[in-house]
Amino acid sequence: MKVLVTGATGFIGFHVVNVLLQKNLHVVALVRKRSDASPFMPLNVELIEGDIRDYDSVCRALKGCQEVYHLAADYRLWVPDPERMYETNVRGTRNIMQAAMQLGVQKVIYTSTVGTLASSLNGKMSDENTMNELKDMVGHYKRSKFIAEQEVCQFIKKGVPVVIVNPSTPIGSMDRKPTPTGKIIVDFLNGRIPAYLDTGLNFVDVEDVAVGHWLASQKGRIGQRYILGGRNITLREFFESIAGITGQKSPRVRLPYFPVLMAAYLDEGLSRWVTKLPPRVPITGVKMARKYMFFDCSKAARELHMPQHSIEGAMERAIAWFKDNGYIAKH
Repeated sequence: MKVLVTGATGFIGFHVVNVLLQKNLHVVALVRKRSDASPFMPLNVELIEGDIRDYDSVCRALKGCQEVYHLAADYRLWVPDPERMYETNVRGTRNIMQAAMQLGVQKVIYTSTVGTLASSLNGKMSDENTMNELKDMVGHYKRSKFIAEQEVCQFIKKGVPVVIVNPSTPIGSMDRKPTPTGKIIVDFLNGRIPAYLDTGLNFVDVEDVAVGHWLASQKGRIGQRYILGGRNITLREFFESIAGITGQKSPRVRLPYFPVLMAAYLDEGLSRWVTKLPPRVPITGVKMARKYMFFDCSKAARELHMPQHSIEGAMERAIAWFKDNGYIAKH
């Protein structure tokens, strides 16, 4: 079977490609002209240059494919030009769905995010049915992904065979950019996190998320969404686990929310008007931290039989990869 993967050079996308190759599928990856596709050079992946924002290149890449895994997205907590994020996350997704409908693709696995689902102030778990509204979305990333998911639902009504997966907070190797979560690990290892905000996240092994994508194509029900998650833990517990692996000290000072938010506004102002560099403390990240993003992941485990490997093992692989690839300063 021939399948298209968008976002193959991304964190989750790389691992999805590996899983699909293990299943002996013919994998086509749509990559942008300036993307670093070097990790795929030793692999049997057909690379097609293009951009999901360009409908013709999407159709060209999708020709002859029976399935498409649409993972491509602009995932940043701060963007100097939000319009580009919406072009990628919304218009790009619309192009994929339109092309899939036009070419009669057998199945589409669309990678959304748990950010489109409701989170709580008290740590109560949400599930696939805990719906949000656009006004509740914090930041351009969540807003753009929420709008994109709504677009996907409209194409499902038109008959496009889509299964939606909502990964939580993946960790593991090959987080090259890195993602905001990977940056937290890197900053911790470099001694840049003396204190923390009280929040909670659902962490998951990125390799389990990749397998979850494959299982969604095999067992997922059309029109359904599946949270691809792992374990709910607080940020303090997360740091304590990393400290236990590395021997470094975990931050003990818990910061109050509103002073940090004010500092984030100042930091973003400096980034936008002076340095032109990403802020150390993005406003979106602080606002997101006010709520616990705890999720009930039992549907994916029950219906897809998604694996649930230890978070500590994923942390160890992430730490080792960051150290081996020059992200951690030598002391």
